[in-house]
Amino acid sequence: MSYLRTFLPWIVFAVLPSGSWQWAALAALVIAVAVIVGQVRSGAGFDALIIESGSAVFFAVLAAVAFADHDSGVHTYSAALSSGALAVIAGVSLLIGRPFTLGIAKRSTPPELWGLKPFVRTNTVITAVWTAAFAVTAVVLALLSHAGHAHSALAAVIQIAGFAIPMVFTVRYVAHVRARARAAGRAAR
Repeated sequence: MSYLRTFLPWIVFAVLPSGSWQWAALAALVIAVAVIVGQVRSGAGFDALIIESGSAVFFAVLAAVAFADHDSGVHTYSAALSSGALAVIAGVSLLIGRPFTLGIAKRSTPPELWGLKPFVRTNTVITAVWTAAFAVTAVVLALLSHAGHAHSALAAVIQIAGFAIPMVFTVRYVAHVRARARAAGRAAR
């Protein structure tokens, strides 16, 4: 549920009709702000809101551009820009040593594990996979946009894959790491 909440603004922006992109950007901005407010009220720290905060900034800028010029060329590349923005946000979180998945993982992990190297390393790997998926998705969507297929069914499939592949990896990798930790614990006894 955490990842769904984290990426809800992007999902809303992706599924709303592209002809109403200014309203889709505004809706995504409102959702991003609502998610941030809700999470802050529930005690989440900034490390748990890296993507949400970046989302709010991105959609504020995109909505401003879209309302200023509905026919802006930015519209054609908005899906690629969205994935590119996510790649930058996730990549910066890695560069500053705060992988965005760390804050999400802390929501379902006991505090005594947060500082352990395996926990941080696992989240670094997961965030790196998300970053790569966003970057590849951005490039492919930019190429499709350049070829005149910006808002095609193929572009939609690529956007979905750009979220689904790292999501599946996350679930499987976490299960693998947990199984390995359990096996190591049994072997140590």
